[in-house]
Amino acid sequence: MIHQKLKDAIQQYSEELTELRRKFHSEPELSWEEEKTTAFVCEYLENLGIPYRRTEPTGVIANIEGAKAGKTVALRGDMDALPVEQLNKDLTYASKEDGKMHACGHDAHTAMLLIAAKALNEIKDELPGNVRLLFQPAEEVAQGAREMMKQGAVEGVDNVFGIHIWSQMPTHNVSCTPGPSFASADIFKVTFKGKGGHGAMPQDCIDAAIVASAFVMNVQAVVSRTIDPQNPAVLTVGKMAVGTRFNVIAENAFIEGTVRCFNPDTRDHVEKQIQHYAENVAALYGASAEVEYIRGTQAVINDENSAKLVQKVALEAFGEDVLYNEKPTMGGEDFSFYLDEVPGSFALVGSGNPEKDTEWAHHHGKFNIDEDSLVTGAELYAQYAWAYLNE
Repeated sequence: MIHQKLKDAIQQYSEELTELRRKFHSEPELSWEEEKTTAFVCEYLENLGIPYRRTEPTGVIANIEGAKAGKTVALRGDMDALPVEQLNKDLTYASKEDGKMHACGHDAHTAMLLIAAKALNEIKDELPGNVRLLFQPAEEVAQGAREMMKQGAVEGVDNVFGIHIWSQMPTHNVSCTPGPSFASADIFKVTFKGKGGHGAMPQDCIDAAIVASAFVMNVQAVVSRTIDPQNPAVLTVGKMAVGTRFNVIAENAFIEGTVRCFNPDTRDHVEKQIQHYAENVAALYGASAEVEYIRGTQAVINDENSAKLVQKVALEAFGEDVLYNEKPTMGGEDFSFYLDEVPGSFALVGSGNPEKDTEWAHHHGKFNIDEDSLVTGAELYAQYAWAYLNE
């Protein structure tokens, strides 16, 4: 199952792999702004002789065509950074852009996929099928995967595989279990309208601050009292804007939050309950409510056969101690949209190392990775493609 030439090649390119990751880290670009990264990926693929095409506005789809007919497996790596200020500025490869940072590991994903492509391209005469390479923009805003799909990312693809560097797992460990991995991630917005007035005359007003506060306190019962506790869900109010002045009773209040779960029926239920609670809490005080519910990413549900193949590949490539059973996370991932169309799986590769200060949470200003994990990720990409095509 393991191709020794792939292993040897990726080990040989380990220094280049680190250099690539550091280059991307120092030059972060936000979602839909990945112009330099896209141009670099195109140039890199062109130098390897790998056919590619740019997607619009950013992103790259490339193909390594094997000498033998067979299936097509897609490997996805995302490229965008976050609007986060880098706090560990002492790094020699720290972000050169104020307020922008690769605080989630997408710099590592792009670098790993490039080196995996380089290694796979060297054995294309042995490949019984094709490898599709997806260098995806705009994952952080949950739009890139859908846009890539509109532009043919998974046309003719039989299986899709993705990797996320994971600081909450020890370096080198690999987790890919069948079933739920990442939750669906939705946004809800509620606007309450009351009746403003002087703070000394509450009897003449409908206080939107009171209405919004009552909603925030009561809506938590949707999860705690209307959903089976064995069916996990999270409802978080993250933003609340109300009022204009200390002695003015607020006429308007705005609330914004997120809903995370794994089950589509639960998702539908929570959406309806948010509408129900908003309308009824508002009515209780004589106010009105408008609710906007925006569906974001789907839940990432790993295909059983694909996930088990990842586990077999990891065991054979890295040894018995490599597998790690990471619990499903309530984080969101737009890789889910590929899985709606094509079977596949999404693996986590550990990069947490307390000795290297790489256990900070994703999206934190001090986020960093143990770069020893890069080789693990690059080889997992390549060996999975080889194993799948040879099934």
